[in-house]
Amino acid sequence: MRRQILHIFRNTPFGREFFLQTLYFAKKAKTAPKVYIPQHRQFLMYLKNTVVTVDLDKSFLQSPETAREHAEAMIKNAGLAPNFLTPREFTSGSIPNLPVDLDYMCCPRSIGKLSNKIGLGYIGPKVRGIIKNSTFPILIPSPVFKKWKSVSVFFGGSDTAVKAMRLATHISETSGHPLHVFTQAEKKSKTHFQEIMIKNGLFEPIAKKDAEWWFFEKNKFRENLYNVPHDSLVVVGTLGHNLVKEVLFGSKAEILQTTLPNNLLLVGPNYTPTF
Repeated sequence: MRRQILHIFRNTPFGREFFLQTLYFAKKAKTAPKVYIPQHRQFLMYLKNTVVTVDLDKSFLQSPETAREHAEAMIKNAGLAPNFLTPREFTSGSIPNLPVDLDYMCCPRSIGKLSNKIGLGYIGPKVRGIIKNSTFPILIPSPVFKKWKSVSVFFGGSDTAVKAMRLATHISETSGHPLHVFTQAEKKSKTHFQEIMIKNGLFEPIAKKDAEWWFFEKNKFRENLYNVPHDSLVVVGTLGHNLVKEVLFGSKAEILQTTLPNNLLLVGPNYTPTF
């Protein structure tokens, strides 16, 4: 079965930009877009450890008479085949259940109420809940469509970092774009991180000079983010724990997502590779 990325289509100018990003990702990662055009303000996702109920911003229901036409035209213009999702299961008779047997999902920084007020530096709690509990990575698109010409991954040695680097390597190989690996030393030697990569079969691209490894021993993490290419897809593993009803990503991931304007591919603790 071909890999799929789920996209909740919004028939607005910003929605168009996000959809362009999904279609570009789909072509580069050799993934088929699966498009849901909402007809209800809510939907449910039965994820691994919880059920996430999403109350959509009303903009997701804007201009329903032209939504499918616009989405279909964009898909065909990208050279991809239309594949629209029609929910078959409902909770309480009117709330659709969306499938979770996915490879990727695209989410804006917020898909819930007041999403028009969400900017760089804040990811809404519903999206955080999906990231924390999903078995697939979440693509957080930049506000305006931008092609990426490399793949950058942050490697700190954790389990999710290992998953993120494995995924980034796969996307780099599939897309044909170069791979950049970024590590903040944090008082640990380069050998320490290299041994973790070798143990998990991830060091070969670096050893062969097919990937560039940026190892930072000086300056603060936030300052070193300036070295991330502006036209790079950034892949990062998140931790996922609760505090005051928010789902936190770990300090490094939080700094990264509040600082970089790049397209982000976030790997949660329950991510299960499908390649």
